[in-house]
This record gives sequence, C-alpha cells and structure tokens, in this order.
Amino acid sequence: MALAYQATRGCRALWLDSAVPEKNNSSLARTKGTPTSVPPILEAHQLTKRFGDFDAVKGIDLSIDRGESFGFLGPNGAGKTSTMRMISAVSRPSSGTLRIFGLDPTTSGPEIRARLGVVPQEDTLELELSVRKNLEMFARYFDLPRRVARERASELLAFAQLSEREHDKVDNLSGGMKRRLTIARALINRPDLLILDEPTTGLDPQARHLLWERLYRLKRDGVTLIITTHYMDEAEQLCDRLVVMDHGTIVAEGAPRALIERHSTREVLELRFSVDDHAQFDNLFSDVAERVEVLPDRILLYVDHGDAALQKVHDLGLTPTSALVRRSSLEDVFLRLTGRTLVE
Repeated sequence: MALAYQATRGCRALWLDSAVPEKNNSSLARTKGTPTSVPPILEAHQLTKRFGDFDAVKGIDLSIDRGESFGFLGPNGAGKTSTMRMISAVSRPSSGTLRIFGLDPTTSGPEIRARLGVVPQEDTLELELSVRKNLEMFARYFDLPRRVARERASELLAFAQLSEREHDKVDNLSGGMKRRLTIARALINRPDLLILDEPTTGLDPQARHLLWERLYRLKRDGVTLIITTHYMDEAEQLCDRLVVMDHGTIVAEGAPRALIERHSTREVLELRFSVDDHAQFDNLFSDVAERVEVLPDRILLYVDHGDAALQKVHDLGLTPTSALVRRSSLEDVFLRLTGRTLVE
C-alpha cells in the first residue's frame, strides 16, 4: 500500500511558537499525558469512501487514543489505503464524520497535516544530498528557522543512530539506514500523530528489530502511532490495538492477544505431506482438531495441545513429511475471519 504525502506550507502561524525549542527540552516529541478526560486523537463514525459505484470503505467506526499504537491489517483491496489517505487528510471522505485532533479534515486540512508525520511505504529521500541535508531541507516545508532545523536534525540523527553518517550521500546508505532516515524526517515537525505505512518491508531481521526499538521510544515519548503492516509478529509487538479490514469493513478489533484468544486456539499444528495438493486430506482431521484449514502447501490443525494432536495424526496411520507445533498468531485470526492470508 502506497501512501502519498506532501507537507503543506500554509501552516506558518500554527508552528511559529514551536519553532523556538523549549527550554531544557531535547525530547523528540511533545510530552503528552493520557488522562481519561483527554479526548481521542482520532474519531470516525460511519466513515465511507466511494469511487463511482464502488465503496472502498463502507461506513467504519474508529477511535484512537492519544499515545496509543494502533494497527491496520488486511490484504490488498481491503480498504486500508483509502482509510489511511482519509486519516492523513489528503483524501476527503465521501460520507460519515472524521475528526483528527478534534478538527474536521475537510475544512482544516493544513492544520492537521502540520501536526502529522507520515512514513510512506517507499522511501522518497533525496539520494544525492547528504543525510543531514535531507532533514534540514524537509524542515523548510514547515517554515522552521534554519537554527531550529539544524538542532532538530542533530537530535534526529542521534535518534536514528545516523550521526556518524550525517555527511554521507543517502544513496550510499543501506536499506535499514534509509528507513531510519525516513522515519527521522517524518519527526522533524515533532508530530502528535505518526502514520507508518509498512515501515519494515524489505528489511533484514536485524534492521527490523532496530526500527522496532526506535518506534518503542517514540511511543514512550507520547507520540501516537498508526501502523499498517503485513508482518504478524510486528503487529503483535508494536500495536496496543488493531483492526482487521476486509472488503472495506472492519471484521475484528481489539488487542492482538485478545483477538488471538477470541478467534483461534492456543496452538496450531502445521502438517505437510509429499503431495501436490493437500485438498485430498480435507476431511481426515475433523476428530483431531477444533478447526482445519487446508492450504495448497500445508494443513493447519487448530488445537489446544499440538503434540497430542500430532500423536492422533500418527494414530490415523498418516506420516507427514514435516510437522510443526506453534502458538496461534494474528494470521490465524485473519484466516478464520476472511479465509485468506494477509499477503496475496
């Protein structure tokens, strides 16, 4: 999912005060408490997006609290892109209500975008400029004075662990370094809400975990995060709550572990046999598992005790070429709700 974003220059008055650094304050984000009286940072009611006769988003309801890390899961075509563009105040809702920071994006788009940070799925950095210059140049979109831009660039270089590479051309950075720089750039205006579209796609495990640690720091500092991802472990690690979208609707909402407990079993037994199509085993395991999912390359048995289920499989006279017992994941929840895997 690609999410385009253009910083608007029509926000000079809004950011005039924030152009002066707070005394003795070097944090990357404004410190925000979360008392129960604080209204949600985002509220949507019957939010709808139509393209001609096609409803991409079909009247969804959302509420995201300040300081929360909120996730969107779903396959391509589920409505995530259209939803995220409306949340980013770059696409007008067709109907329903949407409030971001208590403001209506149809009338207060520039004010909202001035308080957002957006990390698109694809890095859009200036490859021929230095790492530092990328940050300082982006600061000009928010009319930050040069001195403030330099100070914030130094803060963000340290945050992204790129201080030693600040004078290198971006084109010479690794994929993980470029991704950290893209996140740092999105923080130059000290946003209240950071939107991340597939933040770790294409990164190796070490780079992914380093980015996770950076995002944990942001959440600790009070930045609200909205994340779309196809990585189930990422959603479980980063999201306080999430929604699963399919065909323009929200089919499930809740904390990752609560969703797993509600829609799946404690363990899953994955079986593979030396056949071209596992569909021939479709009716063999009804007495073994609470639920059976037959995929082209394997069979998933949803059970409470995987090892005991595997023994029952052997008792049936079946010998799989491989067997794996694992805990249930969000992907299992998605299979239960939609019959499809998250990556299609």
